[in-house]
Amino acid sequence: MSSNDQIKILFLAADPSNAARLRLGQELRDIREKLQLAKERDRFILDSRESVRLGDISQAIFDVEPQIVHFSGHGTSTGELCFEDLLGEYQPVQPDALAALFELVADQINCVVLNACYSEAQAKAIAQHISFVIGMNKEIGDQAAIAFAVGFYKALAARRTIDQAYKFGCVEIRLQGIAEHLTPVLYTKQNSVSPVSEVQQIDSNKSTGVTNAQSTSLNLGQRQRILQEIESLQQQYDLLSQKLSRLRLDLVIESGTVIKFQLEKQIENAEAERTQLTQRIEQLENSLQ
Repeated sequence: MSSNDQIKILFLAADPSNAARLRLGQELRDIREKLQLAKERDRFILDSRESVRLGDISQAIFDVEPQIVHFSGHGTSTGELCFEDLLGEYQPVQPDALAALFELVADQINCVVLNACYSEAQAKAIAQHISFVIGMNKEIGDQAAIAFAVGFYKALAARRTIDQAYKFGCVEIRLQGIAEHLTPVLYTKQNSVSPVSEVQQIDSNKSTGVTNAQSTSLNLGQRQRILQEIESLQQQYDLLSQKLSRLRLDLVIESGTVIKFQLEKQIENAEAERTQLTQRIEQLENSLQ
């Protein structure tokens, strides 16, 4: 297989010592494992850099010459990504500064994944130059971030397109029972004004990522209200999932017949309620298409 057939992925990780610790090592291991298990594992080259400082980014791009750049780490509520300084403490970078770097390598890089909290602003800025950019529109937990990465790279390894792989990543979060599947957003160079989210229709026959024209039937206020309701329902879903986990654990260790019966009824009711929430969320998502 020629080098032109290969896909190079550059994994950049930064976990500053004065910030909450993240499970970046597990994310990298899980991505590597899924790529190694793929039928066409030889197509993928995964290279990683850890404890990344700002000056390391361009050097890593020069060295690896990747088609995909994946950043995993911290983001601030003001839209800055956090790298490390010489002391290992966090050093934020503005969206326009990082976008300027990717503008210079736009002829080489096709996709950027920003697996960090509040990275949507960075994604939008970078998408002015890069074909596909994924960011997070709010805080995202470790478990959801890892699940998205696993689903995304599993799909890429199965020869799915980037926009399809993005949707598989969102679904992977849902399969894990985590109510954060609307947190990842996909921006494209052709559509960098607005995100292509999981709840919007993507034409599977095109790679432009332009949303379905039916979505324009809702005005901005209506869409915002629907998204707020979805977020509220997702929080309820998450709480119910936690409750179910506790009830199932109690059922396993409980020996009394009467108590076990009560627990089974509570589990049954909670499962029915969660199913109703899932159906309502799906209805609202369909209304956004």
